Amino acid sequence: MQDVLTVDRNDGIAILTLSEAARRNPIGTALLAQLDRAIESMRTDDNVRALVLCGEGAAFSAGADLTEIAAFGTAIEFHSFIGRISSTLDRLQELSKPSVAALHGFALGGGFELALACDLRVAERGTQLGLPEVKLGLLPGASGTQRLTRLVAPTVARQIILTGEPLTAERAYELGLIVDLVDAGESRPAAIRLAQSLAATAPLALAAGKRLIDGGAAMSLASAVAYEREAVSMLFTSSDRDEGLRAFRERRKPVFRGC
Repeated sequence: MQDVLTVDRNDGIAILTLSEAARRNPIGTALLAQLDRAIESMRTDDNVRALVLCGEGAAFSAGADLTEIAAFGTAIEFHSFIGRISSTLDRLQELSKPSVAALHGFALGGGFELALACDLRVAERGTQLGLPEVKLGLLPGASGTQRLTRLVAPTVARQIILTGEPLTAERAYELGLIVDLVDAGESRPAAIRLAQSLAATAPLALAAGKRLIDGGAAMSLASAVAYEREAVSMLFTSSDRDEGLRAFRERRKPVFRGC
């Protein structure tokens, strides 16, 4: 199988690069298999504290592999394919370590769904983001309609999904989908800097924060607040909490160990 994903580890950061640049980094079976393996390796690698996802060439990803999709003869085959994408994106979102998507050129269809599964996103000015599937007689099938509606106002999500028209990175920044808007060629460095700042914080607190944000959204306010209280109480007993307070008193940067 051709390598369509490269993985580099450096100073607590894992950089996952979609590397089929000639085809604008399509989301297909080969990429999903390699991304699955990478995510699993990050889950058990205590030296990795945060992830960056980026794309080689002219785009982050122009979407699902349409050549692969065109070869499907039945809805069952297509259902299996989008299920595979969904399960990979779920594993990425559920990873205890935060992820940052570095977007440039295009992040469309399945590529946009991959970016939405990351915790944070940065983009270069002029990048186009969107879900154009309706223009092909389809709809996003790998969580795009659901993750997007949890990140922006329902009317905005409807416009993006039902018209299929892309957003500019500038508009996405205004909507809060993008946390940093940068110049051409700067998305990867900006995402790495953001990931480094995340990696410098306490791993247990990061993991708990992700669980609270994602899990609490499906609860009543009272249940979510109780969930938060339990999580914070558990963090109080950690060695990292002791280190954080000690470093504050000693006016130095804390060294968190994830315990």
